[in-house]
Amino acid sequence: MSELVNEVLKDSDSKMDKAVEVARDDFGAIRTGRAHPSMFAKIMVDYYGTFTPLAQLASVQVPEARIAVVTPYDKGAMAIIEKAIRESDLGVNPASDGGVIRVNFPQLTEDRRKEFIKVARNKAEESRVSVRNIRRHAKEALEKLEKDGKVGKDDVARAEKELDKHTSAHVAKIDDLLKHKETELLEV
Repeated sequence: MSELVNEVLKDSDSKMDKAVEVARDDFGAIRTGRAHPSMFAKIMVDYYGTFTPLAQLASVQVPEARIAVVTPYDKGAMAIIEKAIRESDLGVNPASDGGVIRVNFPQLTEDRRKEFIKVARNKAEESRVSVRNIRRHAKEALEKLEKDGKVGKDDVARAEKELDKHTSAHVAKIDDLLKHKETELLEV
């Protein structure tokens, strides 16, 4: 295959890898029965008028399965961090003791677990759509190369088969992540 075709395939593959990473991050932020520092990854705090990721303002430790301890680097930001956690979609009520913020995660109800599974399935579908869009753009780029006479029809046909393999592999990774997350959510 020509260098141009390889470039299109390499570019689409790296974009698909990023889509899988986004799915992994999204699943990490969905709450399960256990506390995990990645649950706080998507929380943004209004820090002096600038929305800043919580990870830049505090450290998060999980000493027990259902307790997270958030330690702000700037004690003056304690109240706004606590507020951001309370208003997040984690569904928790943090408590501050002056030095750290303790976040207790109550046992998930069956209904809440089902809600989180729906959220996970939606995130997975968004990621699959993203991978398919990347495939479509790569296919269009390959067809344009052929139309412009830069590569032959056989090269494009082989590249499209390769592209379909990459797409299937990335969709399978997303499905695997979803399956793992559903199992995690159904654990009591």
